[in-house]
Amino acid sequence: MRVFWDCEFTGLHQKTTLISIGCVSEDGEQFYAELTDYDQSQVDEWIKRNVITQLVLPDDLNVQASEGKVAIRGERAFVRKHLEMWLTQWPAVEMWSDCLAYDWVLFCDLFGGALKIPGNVYYIPFDLATLFKVKGIDPDVSRSSFALMEGDYVHNALWDAQMIRVCYERVIA
Repeated sequence: MRVFWDCEFTGLHQKTTLISIGCVSEDGEQFYAELTDYDQSQVDEWIKRNVITQLVLPDDLNVQASEGKVAIRGERAFVRKHLEMWLTQWPAVEMWSDCLAYDWVLFCDLFGGALKIPGNVYYIPFDLATLFKVKGIDPDVSRSSFALMEGDYVHNALWDAQMIRVCYERVIA
């Protein structure tokens, strides 16, 4: 199973912390989590304006699950537990992100390191930017334009995961 995913985090630096993660499987299952224990001291004005304002879960939500959609709000260990449970519904998982440099490190870190990711998750991640390059598509192309998802762009991990899935499907079709 391919899982398309994205992370939002506190900045482009070595000590960044995870704010949210969104995942969409190729069969339409969704997982979205907002972490409550990210390092707020790292949040600058751009992150406040473009990421924090796009968090959508109510403060009192812990877990909400319905019809192929899971939403979680909580600390890292809580999110990790639920993400691992969600991922185990498939015997084998390929993780596909946009540009995975920070996302993959944060994904692995969520589980305590690369050697502790769930056993059914393939240890090599894949990314849309490389796929674009291999297929002769400019890797700097606007993802929302390529996905034909124009309109009000929402800087949200789940929305981005959905966009990555659509881009992937357009390239592979």
